[in-house]
Amino acid sequence: MPIPARHATRRILPMPAASALLLALATTLAGPAAMAQTATHSVRVLTPEAALKATQAALQSCRTSGYQVAVAVVDRFGIAQTMVRDRFAGSHTPDNAVNKAWTAVSARTSTTDLVAITQPGQPSAGIRHLPRFVVVGGGVLIEAGGSIVGAIGVSGAPTGAADDACGKAGIAAIRDDLEL
Repeated sequence: MPIPARHATRRILPMPAASALLLALATTLAGPAAMAQTATHSVRVLTPEAALKATQAALQSCRTSGYQVAVAVVDRFGIAQTMVRDRFAGSHTPDNAVNKAWTAVSARTSTTDLVAITQPGQPSAGIRHLPRFVVVGGGVLIEAGGSIVGAIGVSGAPTGAADDACGKAGIAAIRDDLEL
């Protein structure tokens, strides 16, 4: 079958020539800065031992204050590493603790800070309606060397501020380990 005249004048470059042309074009357009980037990235992650130590310290802080709570630590990706529920903490507290920590990591800020910026009428009000987002105090970021490595969530104290205080006590227990 003959090739129609409209297609007969097109020249198809052999594959190696086409690849070389595309590579040259991409290199020219991307510039030297893009070529210097690598295809991988290194991140710091919280160890299970550090997560457990923070969880236990937060639980003890709440017990000392007379609160029965659940405490959870998630890694930088929001995946739960630990969760402990004190014997008389409410049945809702385990999920709430995990979700507070998940919310803090996902939003890259403490849940207490989210309270004001997600009030009705505020630009971020819709966040409150997303699945798993818990916008009350008790979700606190865990940072090391300027990077987020996880978050701790506490649920069951009488106020978000009390949950925050227990979470911060948990982080304080691993602070020296984080900065090494």
